[in-house]
Amino acid sequence: MTPFAIAGVQMYVNALESNVAGMIQRLDILMARFPWTQMVLFSELAAFGPLDRYALPPENEALTQFQEAARKHRVWLIPGSMFLKSPEDGRIYNTAVVINPEGEIIRRYAKMFPFRPYESGIAAGTEFCVFDVPDVGRFGLSICYDMWFPETTRQLTSQGVEVLLTPVLTGTTDRDAELAIARSTAAQFQCYVFAVNGLGAGGVGKSLVVDPTSMVLHQSAGQEDMFPIEVDLSMVRRQRETGMKGLGQVLKSFRDRSTDFSVYDRASGTDAYLNTLGPLEVPQQGSRSGLHVDVPAQRVPGVPAFKGQEAMAGFATPQPAFAPEPQPNPTAGTANLAGAASAPVVPTAATPNPPVAPGDPAGGGETSSG
Repeated sequence: MTPFAIAGVQMYVNALESNVAGMIQRLDILMARFPWTQMVLFSELAAFGPLDRYALPPENEALTQFQEAARKHRVWLIPGSMFLKSPEDGRIYNTAVVINPEGEIIRRYAKMFPFRPYESGIAAGTEFCVFDVPDVGRFGLSICYDMWFPETTRQLTSQGVEVLLTPVLTGTTDRDAELAIARSTAAQFQCYVFAVNGLGAGGVGKSLVVDPTSMVLHQSAGQEDMFPIEVDLSMVRRQRETGMKGLGQVLKSFRDRSTDFSVYDRASGTDAYLNTLGPLEVPQQGSRSGLHVDVPAQRVPGVPAFKGQEAMAGFATPQPAFAPEPQPNPTAGTANLAGAASAPVVPTAATPNPPVAPGDPAGGGETSSG
């Protein structure tokens, strides 16, 4: 048996204030209650919320605080993600870091599939994230929408990843679909899946832990939650050897496949159909009985919409010249590119977030979410 205890933290996320102090407070509480925890995972954009106006440089005080917290508690820490601005080209990436128990950042991962077209102005990463916990096993990191693309998990598990860690920010009606995808991913790739969502401006909750047989080990509801789960990585290895319940040996079958897939060769023409689907853009009020109805977009002041863009009435948002990206939270948005290009604004540190009871609108109406 190879046991390892991983805890998810589903917490309320403010959009207009720093959540760093609240995250560290919850980590302190978690470790006091469950001192056997060895790794802690927070939700996507938990530290500063979904507004890219708060993008920070790659080295910043918040990361230093998280490093100190990991060292204090001797845990592996993935503090969700945050918007980090590249000093080379000024692009903003939705980035997660992996901090070891010595307080060292050993990996950085930029979200490969930003939620386009809604997550505007956020660049897509190109590097996969794989890391080993000594004497335990191999872990991989993805962020939210990445899991909708099985190619990402295929790449990770083909490199031996046994636990998929996925910080999530989903505040929209597709969260139930994501729960199904998480279970399918665990079964298809014979791995554990930890998908941690936030609350408020951080999502609608329903965080999930799934084992390699697709069995749900834990699912949060719509309130704050800390859930340490001890996994057994020898179960992953045994299942990959003998198949799920002695049946499908999926990874070996893929290894021994008799065909390659021309759809991944962009010059093959196999994917020509995809080019008929039109541009990747936010849907608008379209055709009614064959008549196109143009509804002028009107900006709604003071109402955050999606990660990467300001709120626009009727979803009629002009797309930036650079890759638009969606975030699954209709009431928590981000700054437009013009705002993102300016010097980053660090939000004022807030008092650690108080626990939120179901239905409690703590944090203010502007940051509310589905």
